[in-house]
Amino acid sequence: MIPDERELLEVWYGGRQPGWFLRALAIVYAAVSALRRGAYRARLLRQVRVSVPVVVVGNITAGGTGKTPLTIALVEALRARGLQPGVISRGYGGGGTARRVAPSDDPERVGDEPCLIAQATGVPVAVARDRIAAARLLLAEPDPPDVLIADDGLQHYRLGRDVEICVIDGERRFGNGRLIPAGPLREPVGRAGTCDFRVVNGGSAGTAETAMTLAGAEAVAIAPAPAIRRELRGFAGQRVHAVAGIGNPARFFALLRAAGIEPIEHAFPDHHAFTADDLRFGDDAPVLMTQKDAVKCTGFADPRMWTVPVRALLPEVFFDAVAARVRGRITQIGKW
Repeated sequence: MIPDERELLEVWYGGRQPGWFLRALAIVYAAVSALRRGAYRARLLRQVRVSVPVVVVGNITAGGTGKTPLTIALVEALRARGLQPGVISRGYGGGGTARRVAPSDDPERVGDEPCLIAQATGVPVAVARDRIAAARLLLAEPDPPDVLIADDGLQHYRLGRDVEICVIDGERRFGNGRLIPAGPLREPVGRAGTCDFRVVNGGSAGTAETAMTLAGAEAVAIAPAPAIRRELRGFAGQRVHAVAGIGNPARFFALLRAAGIEPIEHAFPDHHAFTADDLRFGDDAPVLMTQKDAVKCTGFADPRMWTVPVRALLPEVFFDAVAARVRGRITQIGKW
């Protein structure tokens, strides 16, 4: 029997040994995954390339590592360097038909992360279970992107890619080093070393890794329009509820503590579909939540509810290097 989420996290990151059933499932998963990767390497399965460079932002562990803030930062950096990025994603529970994402779309239909990216950047965003279909949808527009960023597409080998960025949780790293479900790994640890860039979110970056930190200094009211902004440190010294339905809720709670807030923690599963009842805690204390959670709460938000925007901070030389690779690929494509 597969343990619940809390028990799995204890196995993956807490030192608890996986049982025989988890180890057996991990062997099956490893065999299937290796066969699939091998089939693409041997060209038994065909990889499809589109007409513009593709940058994949992903990870090799289950759960969140900070891919979405990095994707947003990468969009802004490439745009500042004269490129026209678009974003493609499977979308959580993504459907089979490619769909252009509008900032006002229902996150339950297109996914919370694509909604957040569309709202935060204003660039074209498309979702589909088949990311190639999503790419083709954007490239068929009158003013198509000249580079596509695939959010969470590292294991989607069918989509040809020109740059791979692996995002690593700097505190949890690769957990116990085992494959799913005995550990958090989608692929063996060595897979990270094959990526063009390895970005470490928090903790300490090692050799050939780029450090990333998430910075947030203010809270934005969800309900009013226009939004009211308040310095995050202004919540210190009072009763505050903190809500996080992300892959690693502890990261959000730590960000609040760094601002002097001692929150009452409410961790929910990643991609949780929030209802108003989820956020009723029996008092009128402020409720602080991540941007990814806030996009799912706008329909029933009240004055207690605030979102805490974060920015991914990375060295400019990292963005310069990614942009240089993209431009080099554009030049190659132009010569075909």
